[in-house]
Amino acid sequence: MFRILIRSFACFSGLLALGALVSCNSTSARAGATAKIPNPAVDDSLAATKGEQTAVFAGGCFWGIQAVFEHVKGVTSATSGYSGGSVKNPNYEAVSSGETGHAESVKVVYDPSQISYGQLLKVFFSVAHDPTELNRQGPDTGTQYRSAIFYSNENQRRIARAYIEQLNQARAFPGPIVTQVVALGGFYPAEDYHQDYARKHPNDPYITICDLPKLEHLRRELPDLYRDR
Repeated sequence: MFRILIRSFACFSGLLALGALVSCNSTSARAGATAKIPNPAVDDSLAATKGEQTAVFAGGCFWGIQAVFEHVKGVTSATSGYSGGSVKNPNYEAVSSGETGHAESVKVVYDPSQISYGQLLKVFFSVAHDPTELNRQGPDTGTQYRSAIFYSNENQRRIARAYIEQLNQARAFPGPIVTQVVALGGFYPAEDYHQDYARKHPNDPYITICDLPKLEHLRRELPDLYRDR
């Protein structure tokens, strides 16, 4: 827990710089109110029966990504963790060094009879993060904060690539999308103190400035997909 307090203080110190603060706020704005992005043209139909599927996303600090997906209808769980690197069973300190190749990620388990993979992608691109920032989100910098979609099958890869192309052609964002679409090599849950961090620490300055606005954008911009936890 002491280590998490250091991280929170460091993030808040970065936010005090005007440039970082503007970047954090503009990330929330571009990933919400000003990014009226279309539904995916290529997507799965809702399943006829209840089931369970998994999607893994990375887009900056996993605190906010987890909080967003926990408020999405049809999502049964969202877990913070690490994906995309070469080190097995990494810990937070190692991933934060930027030397493991892992990104802070969130594993989303969802019911395909209630929400499609394409709709999860819409949440990811429209409110969860800014997909035009390369190896950073707001005050957080480094490859561990990159934007990435880790697909677990060919269908997920097809839908993700088609949606990125659709959004770029529609110029849904001020710049090109830099999100990686790569095969999921593994997902390692993060330490317990990272799980549900935004819910447990709503008054943390980093959460109030960077993450709570995402939940408000989800509620306002995608009301059909929003649910109270």
